[in-house]
Amino acid sequence: MTDYKIDTLLARAGVNTDEKTGALISPIFLSTTYQHPEFGQSTGFDYTRTKNPTRLTLEKTLAAIEKADYALVTSSGMAALVLLFNGFPLGSKIVAARDLYGGSFRWFNEQEALGRFSFTYVTNQQELLDSINEETDYVFIETPTNPLMVEFDIEAVAKVTHAHGAKLIVDNTFYSPVYQNPIPLGADVVLHSATKYLSGHNDVLGGVLVTNDQALYDKLFYDQNTTGPTLSPLDSYLLMRGLKTLSIRMERATKNAQKIVNYLKTCSAVKEVFYTGKGGMVSLKVMDQSRIPQILNSLQIFTFAESLGGVESLITYPATQTHADIPEAIRHSYGLTDDLLRLSIGIEDADDLIADLRSALEG
Repeated sequence: MTDYKIDTLLARAGVNTDEKTGALISPIFLSTTYQHPEFGQSTGFDYTRTKNPTRLTLEKTLAAIEKADYALVTSSGMAALVLLFNGFPLGSKIVAARDLYGGSFRWFNEQEALGRFSFTYVTNQQELLDSINEETDYVFIETPTNPLMVEFDIEAVAKVTHAHGAKLIVDNTFYSPVYQNPIPLGADVVLHSATKYLSGHNDVLGGVLVTNDQALYDKLFYDQNTTGPTLSPLDSYLLMRGLKTLSIRMERATKNAQKIVNYLKTCSAVKEVFYTGKGGMVSLKVMDQSRIPQILNSLQIFTFAESLGGVESLITYPATQTHADIPEAIRHSYGLTDDLLRLSIGIEDADDLIADLRSALEG
């Protein structure tokens, strides 16, 4: 793609990609199989699990907005994670941030129990840097983390990671390419749950892997074609449509979140707020944990539900939802206590959102 700025790339996702018809928007190619023009010839598309025109257009857009050479989309964020890690050699040693999505922890824990990989978990950047050594094969971070919103300096982590011959994997789900491009900062692989901000409307399940490493991309492409966790043509189209408003949605979510955080910091029912200053993800700890059911049940605009990154504001209780598979003692050891709530701020009117929170928290 031409080296346009991200707002232009997003708005033009899929535009003018079908030369035969001149369709402005990328068509949805539902065909599972494709005719060979002649024996020994191919259009480049043979079977949709291997390659699909709609999905390919989406992947080119995703690579461009992440400032990378290659992108591959999968059937879910966890499918992307598993596809990536399944390509690692047995016995690989991984340093990972302790504060991470509960589904990632669940799978990591299972793989470690099976003896496939070994993990060293850390709680902050200095511990991370101190834990990387010559035996480290991979470093895995979410930045900011889920749900404590800890940020890592990707460039600094990448330098230390590469100095020890390891590779850096960054989950960029929370910030999206609007606020962060890990590949130019030194990351070897970028991961997204495309279900979240990239699609933005709570109607697509998908994942993304991005890299500049052609050998790694070729391996991922081969493994995906072999095992089949591809994104459907319809979901590829919907994800591409969602991308068109990504920048606008992130800007609005950020403005709303900043106003909401200002309120939360003055609320007597709140004892701690976690926010990096940008993006739509906010976590808070309440003074009285016993009131959490009442708070959740009394909200009118915020929806009590899992997931994040949509235009609708959501509230999640990680202890019983997204992070329930992390043992309580482990969660508590790094600050994910049972008094914590996570907000995904949408694009509604900020004053209405604040009034909803005030009524639930102070009522």
